[in-house]
Amino acid sequence: MLEISGIKKSFDGTTVLNDISLEIGDSQIVSILGSSGGGKTTLLNIILGLLQPDSGKIVFNGSDITNTPMERRGFNIVFQDYALFPNLTAYKNIVYGLRNYPDRSSKEEIEALIDLLDLREHLNKKIDQLSGGQKQRVALARTMVMKPRILLLDEPLSALDGVIKESIKEKIVTIAKEFHLTTIIVTHDPEEALTISDKVLILNKGKIEQFAEPSEIIKNPKSQFVNDFILKQLEVKKNNIYKLFSL
Repeated sequence: MLEISGIKKSFDGTTVLNDISLEIGDSQIVSILGSSGGGKTTLLNIILGLLQPDSGKIVFNGSDITNTPMERRGFNIVFQDYALFPNLTAYKNIVYGLRNYPDRSSKEEIEALIDLLDLREHLNKKIDQLSGGQKQRVALARTMVMKPRILLLDEPLSALDGVIKESIKEKIVTIAKEFHLTTIIVTHDPEEALTISDKVLILNKGKIEQFAEPSEIIKNPKSQFVNDFILKQLEVKKNNIYKLFSL
């Protein structure tokens, strides 16, 4: 379990996160949702260990990791721009992190992950030969071979659309469930958050507006901001969303 308690963070006197507290259960998929500047990425970076909070603490499986360096947390992130090496093939990108940790994943585990993500036919391609969805799957595979204790995803679907977007959503859910992996996703897209997550954290100006299951947020928005941000943005798609949650 990941416990976030009283996290505060400011930059140049401006409060970005204000008393953020929540618990994320093992194997849960949680989306952090909100408008631009709401504190989503800052919170993700604090969980990762890329940033230190001004106050508060982070506890993982009973151990306080607030001051634990990023490289010792065992959490891995897939960045929005994928951060792949263009001079390497897809396969070499996937196994790149194993150079220093050769025993982290076996050959059989790597091969199984490649098949799970449908990457077999793309392994010898350079990155610029891949589509956006293929790049996203390579980035996921590269992260997964390192066997992260928590998987962090920063806007994983923002550059995708249509069938490709739905396919990647399915892959993320499959990975989270098959590997019993706690997964935290930053997104600005309410539909994305509501259809992929076990729970959704909605931030507004650095404060928690609501943290609940998608169906609860749809049926009982806790504030006017949640109502406006979620329901109004989904108005054009409401038939599909409402059917999904049996409203």
